Formats: sequence, structure tokens, C-alpha cells
Amino acid sequence: MSRGLTAGAAMALAALTAAPALAAPPAAATPVSADAATAVPGRDAGRGALLSLTPLGSLKRDEVIAQAQKAGLDAATARHGVAAYRLTYRTITPDGRPTTASGLLALPLSRPLAAGRQLPTVVHAHGTLAYRGYAPSVSEGPDRTVSMLYASAGRAAIAPDYLGLGTSPGRHPYMDARSAASASLDMLRAARSAAPKLGTALGRKVSVTGFSQGGQVAMELGRELARGADPHFRLAVLAPVGGPYDLDGSELPAMFDGRVDPRSAVFYISFFLTAQNRLHPLYADPSEVFRAPYADHVEDLFDGEHPAEDIAGKLPGRLEDLLTDAWYRKLQHPSGALLQVLHANDRTCDWTPDRDIRITLYTATGDRDVPIANTRSCGRELASRGAKVKVVDQGRDANHYTSFLRSEPSIARSLPVIDE
Repeated sequence: MSRGLTAGAAMALAALTAAPALAAPPAAATPVSADAATAVPGRDAGRGALLSLTPLGSLKRDEVIAQAQKAGLDAATARHGVAAYRLTYRTITPDGRPTTASGLLALPLSRPLAAGRQLPTVVHAHGTLAYRGYAPSVSEGPDRTVSMLYASAGRAAIAPDYLGLGTSPGRHPYMDARSAASASLDMLRAARSAAPKLGTALGRKVSVTGFSQGGQVAMELGRELARGADPHFRLAVLAPVGGPYDLDGSELPAMFDGRVDPRSAVFYISFFLTAQNRLHPLYADPSEVFRAPYADHVEDLFDGEHPAEDIAGKLPGRLEDLLTDAWYRKLQHPSGALLQVLHANDRTCDWTPDRDIRITLYTATGDRDVPIANTRSCGRELASRGAKVKVVDQGRDANHYTSFLRSEPSIARSLPVIDE
């Protein structure tokens, strides 16, 4: 669920389609008056209002292909050069207070769109990031590479940074599905406002994908779009990879029975508990949960300023050595506030999609970060509500990151592109 696309890779201390579009990017950053942003009736606190638009440079088609191949991605769908921008926009905190967030907008470079034509829109939601500097709009990492590849095919590609990452203030509310989805929805709104300033327009139909934590975010964002959270956008394709959709029934038990790699389990549990404790108080003092010496510094490690590679060296290798006896037992048998937190984030698959929404859930039997049971649970839940869902297992020999590398070509080919 870590750096860039993969949590497992970070825990191992490793880093891990065709259309006309628009003219060249502007030469300098463009502050944007929030008052000039697209207004949506009923939107509270100016949510999604575009505050600034910063060019991040452009790549030629051959450069997009080279970057994708370096990251291990299939680049067969690349057709155009791409320009990238950082958007800063208004959104809300988990408790509804106004804040700001950032994200990446990538657009294909080619001849201008014909009058009335719009770019198909795809959202790529990134996986677990402990360090704000690895977010897509501030890092030339794998998540930006994926978005540039999607844009090169002839789409408007959007990659939200989430709250507390990128240039967003405060700490990241890790695994809070609702706030990640609300920030992503507001990023879509900001991108809609930015597009005309860049000589293009975003289509109403949105494809949503994401990996690891981003799989959970993609599912929650899909849920919000499907229920009409914004009247302009309509969910068309949902294709998440390896999402932790079932924390209580699948992910958490797997951390104690060996299906999740022990070091990954330590990282995820530490990040999750320290983040959720700020939203829904679970403990009064870290020493209630974490053993010495980790109780003294575990919260500081997840302040957004420490890369996962650094954090992993300052935590133990097993949950038994991280957690107090009481919390080791409590996490195996959740109750009270902890159980409520888990259930609040296990609702991403309990909705009824329209029959025309294409849903494919990608996973891998060999995934030891987010076991396949999460995806099977999500698929059953959606199917029980009448959805037509396809589950793709990338195999026993595929780890967490490999599951994404094997899924990406299929996702890239399945997403709409504008006709030449």
C-alpha cells in the first residue's frame, strides 16, 4: 500500500494512448484567482477552486517511452509528447475545515482539439507515501511516469497528491478513504478549471484507477462519482490494482498469519495507527500501543518528512517487537473505537454501480502486502449488489509491485482515448 507505486518495494528499500490535444505549456507559473474558478452550485467552501497552475515541463514521445520502460512499464500506448502541471486547489480536511491540496495534471501535446472536442479523463491514485516529497506533483517518480504515459495516449491524466502530501499542509491522514476521495474529487474540479487555460477541455466521463492504497482511494472516488457527487463528472471505468478494501476481514488478519510480509506489516500498522489516532483517538500515549524505544519516535517518523527507506531502518522487523502485548491482542480482535475506524474504511465496495460502468479488479495471489483476499471480498460485495465485476489474478509469482506492472498494460488499453 510505499514509495511511489509500491509499498513492498519501499519496505525492501527499493524504489519501487492516441489523440490530439493542446499547444505548448506556458513558460511560467500562473496564479489563479479562486473567484475565477469554475463555480458549482451548492459546493461548500469553494471546494475544487483552482489557486495556482505551475508548469512542470514537457517530454517528447520518445522520452515518455524511455521513462516508462525504465520504470518497467509497457509503453505501447504512448502516442504523443506530454506536458505536466502542478495544480494547487481548495479542498477540506477530514473534519470539513478548509485547506489546500496539490496534484498533477498531465496533458498530451499535439495539434489543438477541434471545436467541441474534449479529452477523456483518467485519475491515477497513488499508493502509500510517507514522504510528502514523493507525491506525483513534486517528484519525478513512478506515479508521475504512469500519469505521463496515460496522457501520452491522448487523455487528461490526473494524479492527486492527497492531503498532507505534495504541497498540502499538515500530516497525511493515511488510509482515511473519505478524505482521500474528497481531495481527489476536488482535484478533478480544479483540473476542469485549469483545462481551458491550457487550450483544452475535460470530458464528462472519468476513468479511475489506482494502486495499493490508491486502489482503496479509487474505489471510494468511484463510489462518489457514481452517486453524483459532482454533476459534471460521470464514472465510466473503474480499474484499481491491489487495494486494501477489507481491513477488518482480510488485511489485518493477514498481518498476523504470515500472508503479509512482517516488515511491511510493521510499516503499515505504525503509519495507520499514528494517522488514525489524530482523527479518531485510539490511545492517549504512544507507549500504550508501541514498545520502547519505538514509542518515543514512531509518531515523528510519520510526519511527512521521512522517506519510507529511512523509516524502515528505525522500526523493528516484527509486530511482536513493535506492539505492546495488549495492542498485539487488540489488533487480532478489534473492538470499540478501533473496530469503528476499520469499518469506516471498509465501506468502499458497498455500493451499487450502474450496469454500464466497467469494473475490473486487479490483484495477485503472490501479493504479500495486500493479499488477494481483499480483492475477492470487494468483488463479492459489488457482485452481491448487482454489479458486473471482473477479477484478474496476476499469479502466484507476482508480488505487490509486479501485480501493477502486469496490470498496467491492460488498464492502459482499456481506458478511452479521443479519436484522431
